[in-house]
Amino acid sequence: MLLDIEKGSFLVKLSRAAVEEYLKSGVKIAPPENTPPELFENRGVFVTIKTFPGKELRGCIGYPEPVMPLVLATIDAAISAATRDPRFYPVRPEELPNLVFEVTVLTPPEPIDAPPEELPNRIKVGRDGLIVRCGFASGLLLPQVPVEWGWNETEFLSQTCMKAGLPPNCWLDPRCKFFKFQGQIFTELEPYGEVVEEKI
Repeated sequence: MLLDIEKGSFLVKLSRAAVEEYLKSGVKIAPPENTPPELFENRGVFVTIKTFPGKELRGCIGYPEPVMPLVLATIDAAISAATRDPRFYPVRPEELPNLVFEVTVLTPPEPIDAPPEELPNRIKVGRDGLIVRCGFASGLLLPQVPVEWGWNETEFLSQTCMKAGLPPNCWLDPRCKFFKFQGQIFTELEPYGEVVEEKI
């Protein structure tokens, strides 16, 4: 189910509000009373925080699977992206005026049922996100990532393997399973600014 810009904007502003309150008081906010009913459906979601205007990654965490209501998952993911992404030190309150928030709402992951050499033909950069699972290792890259980096489908597969801590050619190993999904991306144009749906 696609969300309209009003609901997308609601989620982006909610992610910022959740982080602001958590950094101030250590409290996780509850969904507002005016939360649209559709946002209580279980959906996967990622919250990405970037610097402004440089657009450097500052944190990104989320839920690949639709395991909880979207509004709750967004609150949790936003706080985790700001405070628990192991790649970065926690966001400080004084940084917030120089950060933009982005929310990507996911479709459920679908297994890619194909022999390894066929995988590049079963995905499309600019449309699909990828998940790899191989043994105890797993990695995920959102649909916008290969576009931002200029990767083709083969590079996208390799980079997803590396995100999982696996060799870049692990996608040729039939023991590694791949899943694809799509995402709707809503982002602030500037800190506290207008929210738009980003097309990739």
